Amino acid sequence: MDVEQVHNASEQSIAELINIALSNEGAVLCDNGALVVKTGSRTGRSPRDRFIVQDEKTQSSVAWGSVNKPFSAEKFNILWNKAERYLHKNCYQADMQVGADADFGVNVNVRTEKAWHNLFLRHLFISSDKKRIPEKCTWQLISAPGLLLDPEQDGVNSEAAVILHPSDQKILIAGMRYAGEMKKSMFSALNYLLPERGVLPMHCSANVGADGDVALFFGLSGTGKTTLSADPKRALIGDDEHGWGPDGIFNFEGGCYAKCIDLSREKEPVIWDAIRYGSIIENVVLDEEGMPDYTDASITENIRAAYPRAYIANKAPENRGGHPSKVFFLSCDLYGVLPPVAKLTAEQAAYYFLSGYTAKVGSTEMGSSASVSPTFSVCFGEPFFPRDASVYAELFMQKLAETGAEVYLINTGWTGGAYGQGGERFSLKTTRAILHAVLENRIANFKPSTIPYFNFMIPEQIEGIAPEVLDPRLQRNTTAFDQDAATLAQQFRDNFTRFTTREVIVGAGPSTTENN
Repeated sequence: MDVEQVHNASEQSIAELINIALSNEGAVLCDNGALVVKTGSRTGRSPRDRFIVQDEKTQSSVAWGSVNKPFSAEKFNILWNKAERYLHKNCYQADMQVGADADFGVNVNVRTEKAWHNLFLRHLFISSDKKRIPEKCTWQLISAPGLLLDPEQDGVNSEAAVILHPSDQKILIAGMRYAGEMKKSMFSALNYLLPERGVLPMHCSANVGADGDVALFFGLSGTGKTTLSADPKRALIGDDEHGWGPDGIFNFEGGCYAKCIDLSREKEPVIWDAIRYGSIIENVVLDEEGMPDYTDASITENIRAAYPRAYIANKAPENRGGHPSKVFFLSCDLYGVLPPVAKLTAEQAAYYFLSGYTAKVGSTEMGSSASVSPTFSVCFGEPFFPRDASVYAELFMQKLAETGAEVYLINTGWTGGAYGQGGERFSLKTTRAILHAVLENRIANFKPSTIPYFNFMIPEQIEGIAPEVLDPRLQRNTTAFDQDAATLAQQFRDNFTRFTTREVIVGAGPSTTENN
């Protein structure tokens, strides 16, 4: 590539990249100073367009199927050369890192067609320091949204594709403006690399208390992963992607990518205050005064804001922390069956980690219905894990055994009834109060719940929380509740048939009889 025709985005200021986006890429500034962009027809990830190159190295190490679809190395090389020719006259280049641990992170050389894409990656990835990570640990990422593919000629499913080539350490993204594809592709890369080195990659947020106690929050989009970790009382490590290594937790990223539907300063002050000049907001509608209308989902419910960790006042300065003492599984239960908090045994932790149960609420995936529906996503992030689920589950169990971390299931979904059947979602205020009680060790005793099929231990009491809230069966007609519990329990069991694992873990799930 002719270097003179490549813009070094690392040397360009945020203001310069913003001005290019305003002048040439259709972006606008909203009244709070953030850059507002539109991503076209693709307002979320495109799972059917994601591939991994299948070769001698990946043949036996990738769990091939509908999530990890194989792609030939020969076709990849043709497309990579096509993308390089396409970007020859104009692209933005930067050298960054992913992984805030010198022993386990990787360098990333990025070339993007759009200036705002490079700004996005400067927020979400980590500023490069080549003294920390060896040059051989360098991946290349190309983002060419204007390069439209031909399914018949290029061997893809549509005009767009995300293709990972682990052996060559390359990622090609073509035909896509939605920026989340770039960050998630590097997440997938680390999810492939790190297990071989004894590091557990995780789709979770993390924060740390004043005493150094680290907490992890696993969950899919819409369950509260970003919101609950952005806690004014605790320092944020990261909001989405982390590794659990021999010394503790480290963030993969250098920024945050927050979902903003219904965002308010009152409920989510940390995120609200971080969205300012230099931040990027995707697919938000502006009101008459030029301010983002976060309640308007006419473009998509998947409104997203990208901003650097520097915009967060209370953050862990090293972008990492020690071993976690508390781990939370955030499940948005649409049946109103799961309690707001349950303490899990080690075997239950493995079962619910593999299950990854929640509801799709404004999914980040293209083609998903806007309505709420139940889903099971392995390890709370199935679309991003190339290896077999057992690899990550065994590492998770090993980390729990080594550290003694406690695991809790948190229902951020419905209570008092099922979705659309008289129930309502737990308020953020209630969930935060419960989390703080757990984190501050203010729960003295746990007791068996009255929930049929589910052998949960729930708190006897939490100050300020009504007893019937803690045990959801006490809030509604028991016959209707028990029917919903039976339905959910059967869904868990049906989903778990795809796993081959130890009997003690299978037995930790919902039972087949009403009385546990």
